[in-house]
Amino acid sequence: MKFTSSLIASVALAGMVTVWDAPLQAINPSLVQASAQEIKQTKKAENKSKLDLTAQQKISMLRKNRGQFGSGDQLRRFFFGDLEPISVQPGGAGMVVNLYNKDNNVTIAYCATYDVVVNIKEGKITRFQPSEVK
Repeated sequence: MKFTSSLIASVALAGMVTVWDAPLQAINPSLVQASAQEIKQTKKAENKSKLDLTAQQKISMLRKNRGQFGSGDQLRRFFFGDLEPISVQPGGAGMVVNLYNKDNNVTIAYCATYDVVVNIKEGKITRFQPSEVK
């Protein structure tokens, strides 16, 4: 019985030591900080490479995906805070909002009912042709 309890205590202690990083910090705290910093830098680099699209690349991706579910999410991700609503017109599944991006001189027709980009044109366009936003 004494052997079993000491065995269980040894296993529990070994489990705590392997899971707990205090011994590693006690030996060399800079190792833990350096590895955490490397992980953060790697994640930042991965995220930066995903976001390093030019405005023209973003617009061409929206053109390619227009009319598909999820293109509204793309629009918000790419141009968050950069779009100005300039008009509303019938189309899509009810009404379409025309959003203008001043930086790129592009108007984007967006249907909020289905959360899709309906059309994209150069310039500030207050009204698309009805056949372009159906």
